[in-house]
Amino acid sequence: MTLTGPGSQDARERADVLARALPYLRRYAGDTLVVKYGGSAMVDTSLSDAFGHDVALLKQVGINPVIVHGGGPQISAMLKRLQIESTFIDGLRVTDAAMIDVIEMVLAGKVNKQVAGLINRAGALAVGISGMDGGLISARRLERRARENGVETDRLLDLGFVGEPTRIDPRVIYALSGSGLIPVIAPVGSGENGETYNINADTAAGAIAGAVNASRLLMLTDVPGVLDENGNLIPELTAEDARRGIASGMISGGMIPKVETCLAAVKAGAKAAVILDGRVPHACLLELFTEAGLGTIIRAG
Repeated sequence: MTLTGPGSQDARERADVLARALPYLRRYAGDTLVVKYGGSAMVDTSLSDAFGHDVALLKQVGINPVIVHGGGPQISAMLKRLQIESTFIDGLRVTDAAMIDVIEMVLAGKVNKQVAGLINRAGALAVGISGMDGGLISARRLERRARENGVETDRLLDLGFVGEPTRIDPRVIYALSGSGLIPVIAPVGSGENGETYNINADTAAGAIAGAVNASRLLMLTDVPGVLDENGNLIPELTAEDARRGIASGMISGGMIPKVETCLAAVKAGAKAAVILDGRVPHACLLELFTEAGLGTIIRAG
């Protein structure tokens, strides 16, 4: 006979997990956490369902999660359906006037409501908004210089309506969080003349985390975190360590902009930023509520 009552092994293990998590629950009680949601965690059904439940749990135990989501694959699929060709420069989608309308429709419409729906179905109350709402994200056109033979030149690239945040007004975030709601934010921002800019989700999440002085910025990616020269996970880096890692080439490729986003976030006011593997079920809970954590944490000091 298998025991499943309160005295069973399974029940005791569950109680032990809760007891171990209690100090961390106390640590983050009342804090704001910003989570950048994207990659495999967003397109794998089992991972996305787990993510929705994890975010709902964070809210229910007194933590204030703020979600900033991407949507690159969904945008690409819609552009393909509309027979609009995409061009990328340094990983950024060149965005003309026709394309920005599609991007806004997909990010602030379909994807935004899907992410909010995951959390709502898990038992919390999430509200989907974009950076255009409440003046949340003011933006300007992103400037990038062309490179020739690996060397940056003076020639500016025309990326169209690709933007970068110039100012974050967090009042709408505070209003929603203070009312028991979870903000789910699509990364589009407003220019000084009312034009819409498409903003990289990592960049938007970092700027928001700094503006709200988040206890943690959690960057869900498709890699374990920052790796050393031998491919081993580095659990913790100071800001200075991270800058040295970029300069030495240990941190390279697509990891550089993610680390730079984390550095910008802690410089602007976030207490710490973490790059972690969103392919691991319950990645956010494992990072927050276990001693070892899951990814690479970057601190200001």
